[in-house]
Amino acid sequence: MAFQRVQLSFTDNVAVLTLNHPEVLNAVSVQMLRELTAALDEIEDPEKEARCLILTGAGRGFCAGAHLDDPESSRSQGELKAGSLLEKWYHPILLRLRDLRMPIITAVNGPAAGVGMSLALMGDLVIAARSSYFLQAFRRIGLIPDGGSTFLLPRKVGWARAVELSMLAERLSAEKALEWGLVNRVVDEGQTLKAALDLGRELAAGPTISMALIRKAYWQSFSNTYEQQLHLESELQTEAGRTQDFAEGRTAFLEKRPPVFKGK
Repeated sequence: MAFQRVQLSFTDNVAVLTLNHPEVLNAVSVQMLRELTAALDEIEDPEKEARCLILTGAGRGFCAGAHLDDPESSRSQGELKAGSLLEKWYHPILLRLRDLRMPIITAVNGPAAGVGMSLALMGDLVIAARSSYFLQAFRRIGLIPDGGSTFLLPRKVGWARAVELSMLAERLSAEKALEWGLVNRVVDEGQTLKAALDLGRELAAGPTISMALIRKAYWQSFSNTYEQQLHLESELQTEAGRTQDFAEGRTAFLEKRPPVFKGK
């Protein structure tokens, strides 16, 4: 598929997926959602050999939220169809990101607002430029947070801060987001993608199946009891123990050398 509203490249087993509509700070249109779906098909294609995903934005921003002037999504027969748009396009993409069998890094440059903030939160590791900020913009237009924000935010920053961000709709600076535990690292301007690629290459050279199972374990911990989580750890550890990477990791440890993982 020829992409216009996203860009996709592969380097050193790292897939770099860039939201690409800088004229509107990469606001999400139906066309972009369609292309994101197709891009995920390519990223998950075994022939591409991707072992880590970086999600970022072109130009001055990560993502300004939904494209409110998008003729495909804004109105149908005079009624706002935001809910059905979420069900049809956003939710399948977010669920695919949750279940992706490789680590995700989000490289946040400029604003991550509305559903753009939701996309940024999907990163296992979030790297933000010093000038970037996060904004729960929904209340400003009379909507509620979506894209999984009401699930992730209270778990990441606590109930009080999540409600404050959503109801006051104030900007959260990158430095404050780091203090609150919403992002992992803050870097200088122009260094966001480089920092993400450095981490991405490191993760892509690691035991990919193990990291996919780590992602699965943490996501399921949100709804499991302690006993259920112990059982899940046992099941996933058994699966990890069958991999070639575990055999290589054990051998390398005994031989006192760095392991060479193949993601198998």
